[in-house]
Amino acid sequence: MPTIRIDGVEYEVQAGKNLLESCLSLGLDLPYFCWHPAMGSIGACRQCAVVQYQSEEDEQAGRGRIVMGCMTPVSDGAIFSLDGDRAREFREAIVESLMLNHPHDCPVCAEGGECHLQDMTVMVGHRDRHYRGRKNTHRNQYLGPLLNHEMNRCIACYRCTRYYRDYAGGTDLAAMAAHDHVYFGRHEEGILESEFAGNLVEVCPTGVFTDKTLVHDYTRKWDLQSAPSVCVGCGVGCNTLPGERYGRLKRIHNRFNVEVNGYFLCDRGRFGGGFVNNQQRLDYPGLRGDDGRYNAVDHHQALQHMAEACRNARVAAIGSPRTSIEANFLLRQLVGTDNFCPGFTELEQTLVNLALELQQQSSAVIADIRSVESADAVLILGEDLTNTAPRLALAVRQSVRNKAYEMAAGLGLETWQDAAIRNLAQDRRSPLFIAASGDTRLDDVAEQHLSLAPQDVARLGFEVAAAIRGGGGVGNSDTAAGRIAAALMEAKRPLVISGTSSGSPQALQAAAAVAEALAGAGHRPMLNFTVPEANSLGQAMLTGSAAPSLEAIAERCDRGEIDTLLVLENDLYHRTPAALADRLLHSDSAIIAVDGLDNRTTSAARLVLPAANFAETEGTLVSLEGRAQRHYPVFLPQGERRPSWVWLLACMKELGHPTATDLHQFDDITRACAATVPALAGITGAAPDHHFLNVGVKIPRQPHRYSGRTAMRADISVHEPKQPEDEESPLAFSMEGLNRWQPGALLPFVWAPGWNSNQSLHRFQSEVGGPLRGGTAGMRLLGAGTTGPTAAIDPPPSFTPVEGRWQLVARHRIFGSEELSALSPGICELVEPGFVEMRGADAHGLGLTEGDGVELDAGLATLAVKINDSIPPGCLGYAVGHAGTANLAAGASVSLAKATNWQRPPQVISTDRSGGGHV
Repeated sequence: MPTIRIDGVEYEVQAGKNLLESCLSLGLDLPYFCWHPAMGSIGACRQCAVVQYQSEEDEQAGRGRIVMGCMTPVSDGAIFSLDGDRAREFREAIVESLMLNHPHDCPVCAEGGECHLQDMTVMVGHRDRHYRGRKNTHRNQYLGPLLNHEMNRCIACYRCTRYYRDYAGGTDLAAMAAHDHVYFGRHEEGILESEFAGNLVEVCPTGVFTDKTLVHDYTRKWDLQSAPSVCVGCGVGCNTLPGERYGRLKRIHNRFNVEVNGYFLCDRGRFGGGFVNNQQRLDYPGLRGDDGRYNAVDHHQALQHMAEACRNARVAAIGSPRTSIEANFLLRQLVGTDNFCPGFTELEQTLVNLALELQQQSSAVIADIRSVESADAVLILGEDLTNTAPRLALAVRQSVRNKAYEMAAGLGLETWQDAAIRNLAQDRRSPLFIAASGDTRLDDVAEQHLSLAPQDVARLGFEVAAAIRGGGGVGNSDTAAGRIAAALMEAKRPLVISGTSSGSPQALQAAAAVAEALAGAGHRPMLNFTVPEANSLGQAMLTGSAAPSLEAIAERCDRGEIDTLLVLENDLYHRTPAALADRLLHSDSAIIAVDGLDNRTTSAARLVLPAANFAETEGTLVSLEGRAQRHYPVFLPQGERRPSWVWLLACMKELGHPTATDLHQFDDITRACAATVPALAGITGAAPDHHFLNVGVKIPRQPHRYSGRTAMRADISVHEPKQPEDEESPLAFSMEGLNRWQPGALLPFVWAPGWNSNQSLHRFQSEVGGPLRGGTAGMRLLGAGTTGPTAAIDPPPSFTPVEGRWQLVARHRIFGSEELSALSPGICELVEPGFVEMRGADAHGLGLTEGDGVELDAGLATLAVKINDSIPPGCLGYAVGHAGTANLAAGASVSLAKATNWQRPPQVISTDRSGGGHV
């Protein structure tokens, strides 16, 4: 390791890093703006200036030269000064020049108190302004319902455009004009198109881009109570930091996990938690009377009614893949293994269990997101990742740059030299091949996109596997399968991705076959399968393939075999066709629903118990890579809401259930589940139990500047109540405690002296960009297998269109396909009405144009038509989860007819430039 000297002190640093990274990793304060650990260096702001000396004699004589820390590689024996007069004066002059046109509006800025610009200004020592001229001012733009734009606060660090265009692949945000009139925005105002635009909130070091949903329900950053959490928007399992004040969820920030989400979230994960404050939230239990109306009851009465309905009755239950393992485990113990449905339809259960089985058997490495970013050849079969596993898609977008890094290594360029590497590589990328039933958001960086019906996607995968087994497609490079096979064989770190969203089990099997073929050829391939929801894989591990599906439970209801049906946090009308949901909920069975939001399922129940949401309860979720992770309550539930596991455990104790005898706290349930279910034996390692103390004290949820409780309750009482005690976790509902040195799973917020913004994260990392000092959060339950699939799978027959019939293919959308996030402010404005997509030629044959209505199977659904020539011939895409599409299922065959009396929806015109919405 190189040894360098900084201000007379020698340090060992990691080779290949720049000086700024090295200083921050050493805990030294060196100010900066334009550099970002995930995006490298361009030397735009000149704020990290230091003095470099060529020798000790020059150091003693003060004969050094000013260099930029972010652009200076460390080398053995190098001598620098951070505190020298020339360096300090230069940095102070730079920050003063950057702030010439800044409005100095900290008291009213939404970034105030968490602003990197504030931190760096104080760190540099700049205090007095000498400029007395007229400031440049800019007109702000409307950028959609999620982001506020205040261009006058810009210091032209170029972080926003580097992230948005270079890292996230967006095209509608750019730097315009020049000199001191440079403007960062769109060519005309409108909604930002990237699904990752929300990261601008954390990337921007000033208040140019701020969280609009927080601005409309504002609380100062130091008054936000936070806790470690996990995103429930999809199966990726991104780590998050929700912030609460006055019993309301105010915002969600990224929680760094080096192996999962790194520094970034998708917009669904960042803004999709607003459903917690939704007016449909249930606060009190309700019991339906003989008149059909609900009557409020307290939780004691509700428990008695629940226990009475389960006592001496034939009871079955429907679990939920969007709630914790512990709650589902208790429900399964309550009703028995044979009576517990994990909450899947038959097709979804087949797909999720197959994804688990194939990963357990595969000799490939089950890839986390950091491993995905390292892949140098990628094959995606049947998935539009940006809409089904968004953070995974962002990782794939980074993987195509590995060709550039390979070229840079040949010239001795380090990976942090971002501008030089981009200039060197130009448009050369690592190969990415996508086979899907329509266009995807990654097509712009793909070497080839193949638009195929789901059966043909699977056939392509089997052909690629056969070509690899036959020598990598050599001599057969004219076929798509041959080209893909050759690229994967040439790669050092090949990756195959598929998932459940296409509804095709054969696509999953084909992806596994490609990975096994690569392993058989001497490679070390990576494999990744997407799953629908936050705990889908956990449900498969809990129940296995023998659990009854929703259809099987419905058949038992039809036969009158179920007296009481418990439904746990699962709106069946969102998950299944209405006919199946009606069979389940309108049978002779007594329906008891445990849920946090009012929906059609709770409206059909006899007894409704209000469940706490993810921000109010503790729970373990298993992500698509098999990582068990714990989320903690940010604040206590109000009213009579209780965590689902509390309702279920109390009912089991009321019934005298033997399993409940030794269960008293949440950790007891986790340990019982680990001891009972072999596949989940490792979940106790996801996070420390409630006995953990950090140097003898708990970990505070509140930062040290948190405002007092008396002020919060002044409108109620001047008497200060005692803070609630959290006996279920190592966290405290107070500012007392220690937020340092704890395990990575228990990091509630980041703050360090002099670093009030999220840039203080480097103080909690082993090195800049490296894992947290307390270790990586979560416990991997899946590793590389050794057996491989036990039997060869025959490819499915190719798809042949049938005259007058169209095969339905699922088209997921990041905004609208997921149930809960669609109820969140901001995101609900981005959800489109339900629609179908078809080729122009197919539409023309039916006399349809863009925006016309089409009727599917004489009353199955009537939806608007979108023309999309990437849809395969004979296929019809439909917007999963959107209004009017609940009765549609991937793979079904439907007839089409032009809808009569169809009225085109009114044109959406943006009128509110402050973010209040669209009309």
